[in-house]
Amino acid sequence: MMRLRSAAVLALVAVLATGGCASMSRKFTFMRPEISRKDSRQVAPDYDVRPDSKARRGGQTARDRVALAEQRMRAGQLAEAETEARAALKADPKSPDAYTILAVLADERGQPAQAGGYYAKAAELAPTRGGVLNNYGAWLCGNGRAAESLAWFDRAIADPSYPSPASARANAGACALDAGQDARAERDLRMALSQDPTNATALAAMARSAYRAGRYLEARAFSERRLAATPPTKEILQLASQIEQKLGDNQAAARYTQQMTAQSSQEAVRSGETGEQ
Repeated sequence: MMRLRSAAVLALVAVLATGGCASMSRKFTFMRPEISRKDSRQVAPDYDVRPDSKARRGGQTARDRVALAEQRMRAGQLAEAETEARAALKADPKSPDAYTILAVLADERGQPAQAGGYYAKAAELAPTRGGVLNNYGAWLCGNGRAAESLAWFDRAIADPSYPSPASARANAGACALDAGQDARAERDLRMALSQDPTNATALAAMARSAYRAGRYLEARAFSERRLAATPPTKEILQLASQIEQKLGDNQAAARYTQQMTAQSSQEAVRSGETGEQ
């Protein structure tokens, strides 16, 4: 089983407030670039943090603590974020949002087994919430259990209130590809792109699928769309370089390789600066 580690900083990409912590809804996405067999895959779980519709004793305090934990994560204060998340659980032991935050923190610290336990607990507590189910499916897929993850994505997609069905579809397609279920992968990835034409996960997986099948022009088209959609990862740059090599454009392949090398150097510098603090 391949060992997968997060290679990106936690990114809080959207904060939606509708008047006070009691009615606050938050969505943040932790991008996890991963590489397997020189392919490129991105599983991008959506961490959809929102209050439960049924109020419980301690629920307001828990929601306030979850909000504080999210703020701490955004500031890179992981220890403080964990303190707030655990305080949320003390106020409400059945808060799936608090368990989700603990899972993100464990992932950031390179503790995948612990993260998986938290994701599973969140899914147990919110068995019909699309974002929570997508999270657990993404964790399963990223930890060598791709076939098992597909049922969780299906459950996420079945949530009519889930605001990001394309995310679960894209994850399902990418993971079906890993599980050797090519027909399902094609179906889910194309459906994800029909819902969100710039979905980076689906575009990278389609490029990988076409490359594997020897359809290099198609692979190029999807990799170029992926590169235009969001900032490139080392993995998609590597795949793009391999595609160009197959198509005989060695200059383009070299440009992608140089870009990948420069990105690795920048990450090493940033890592060194962080270590010195």
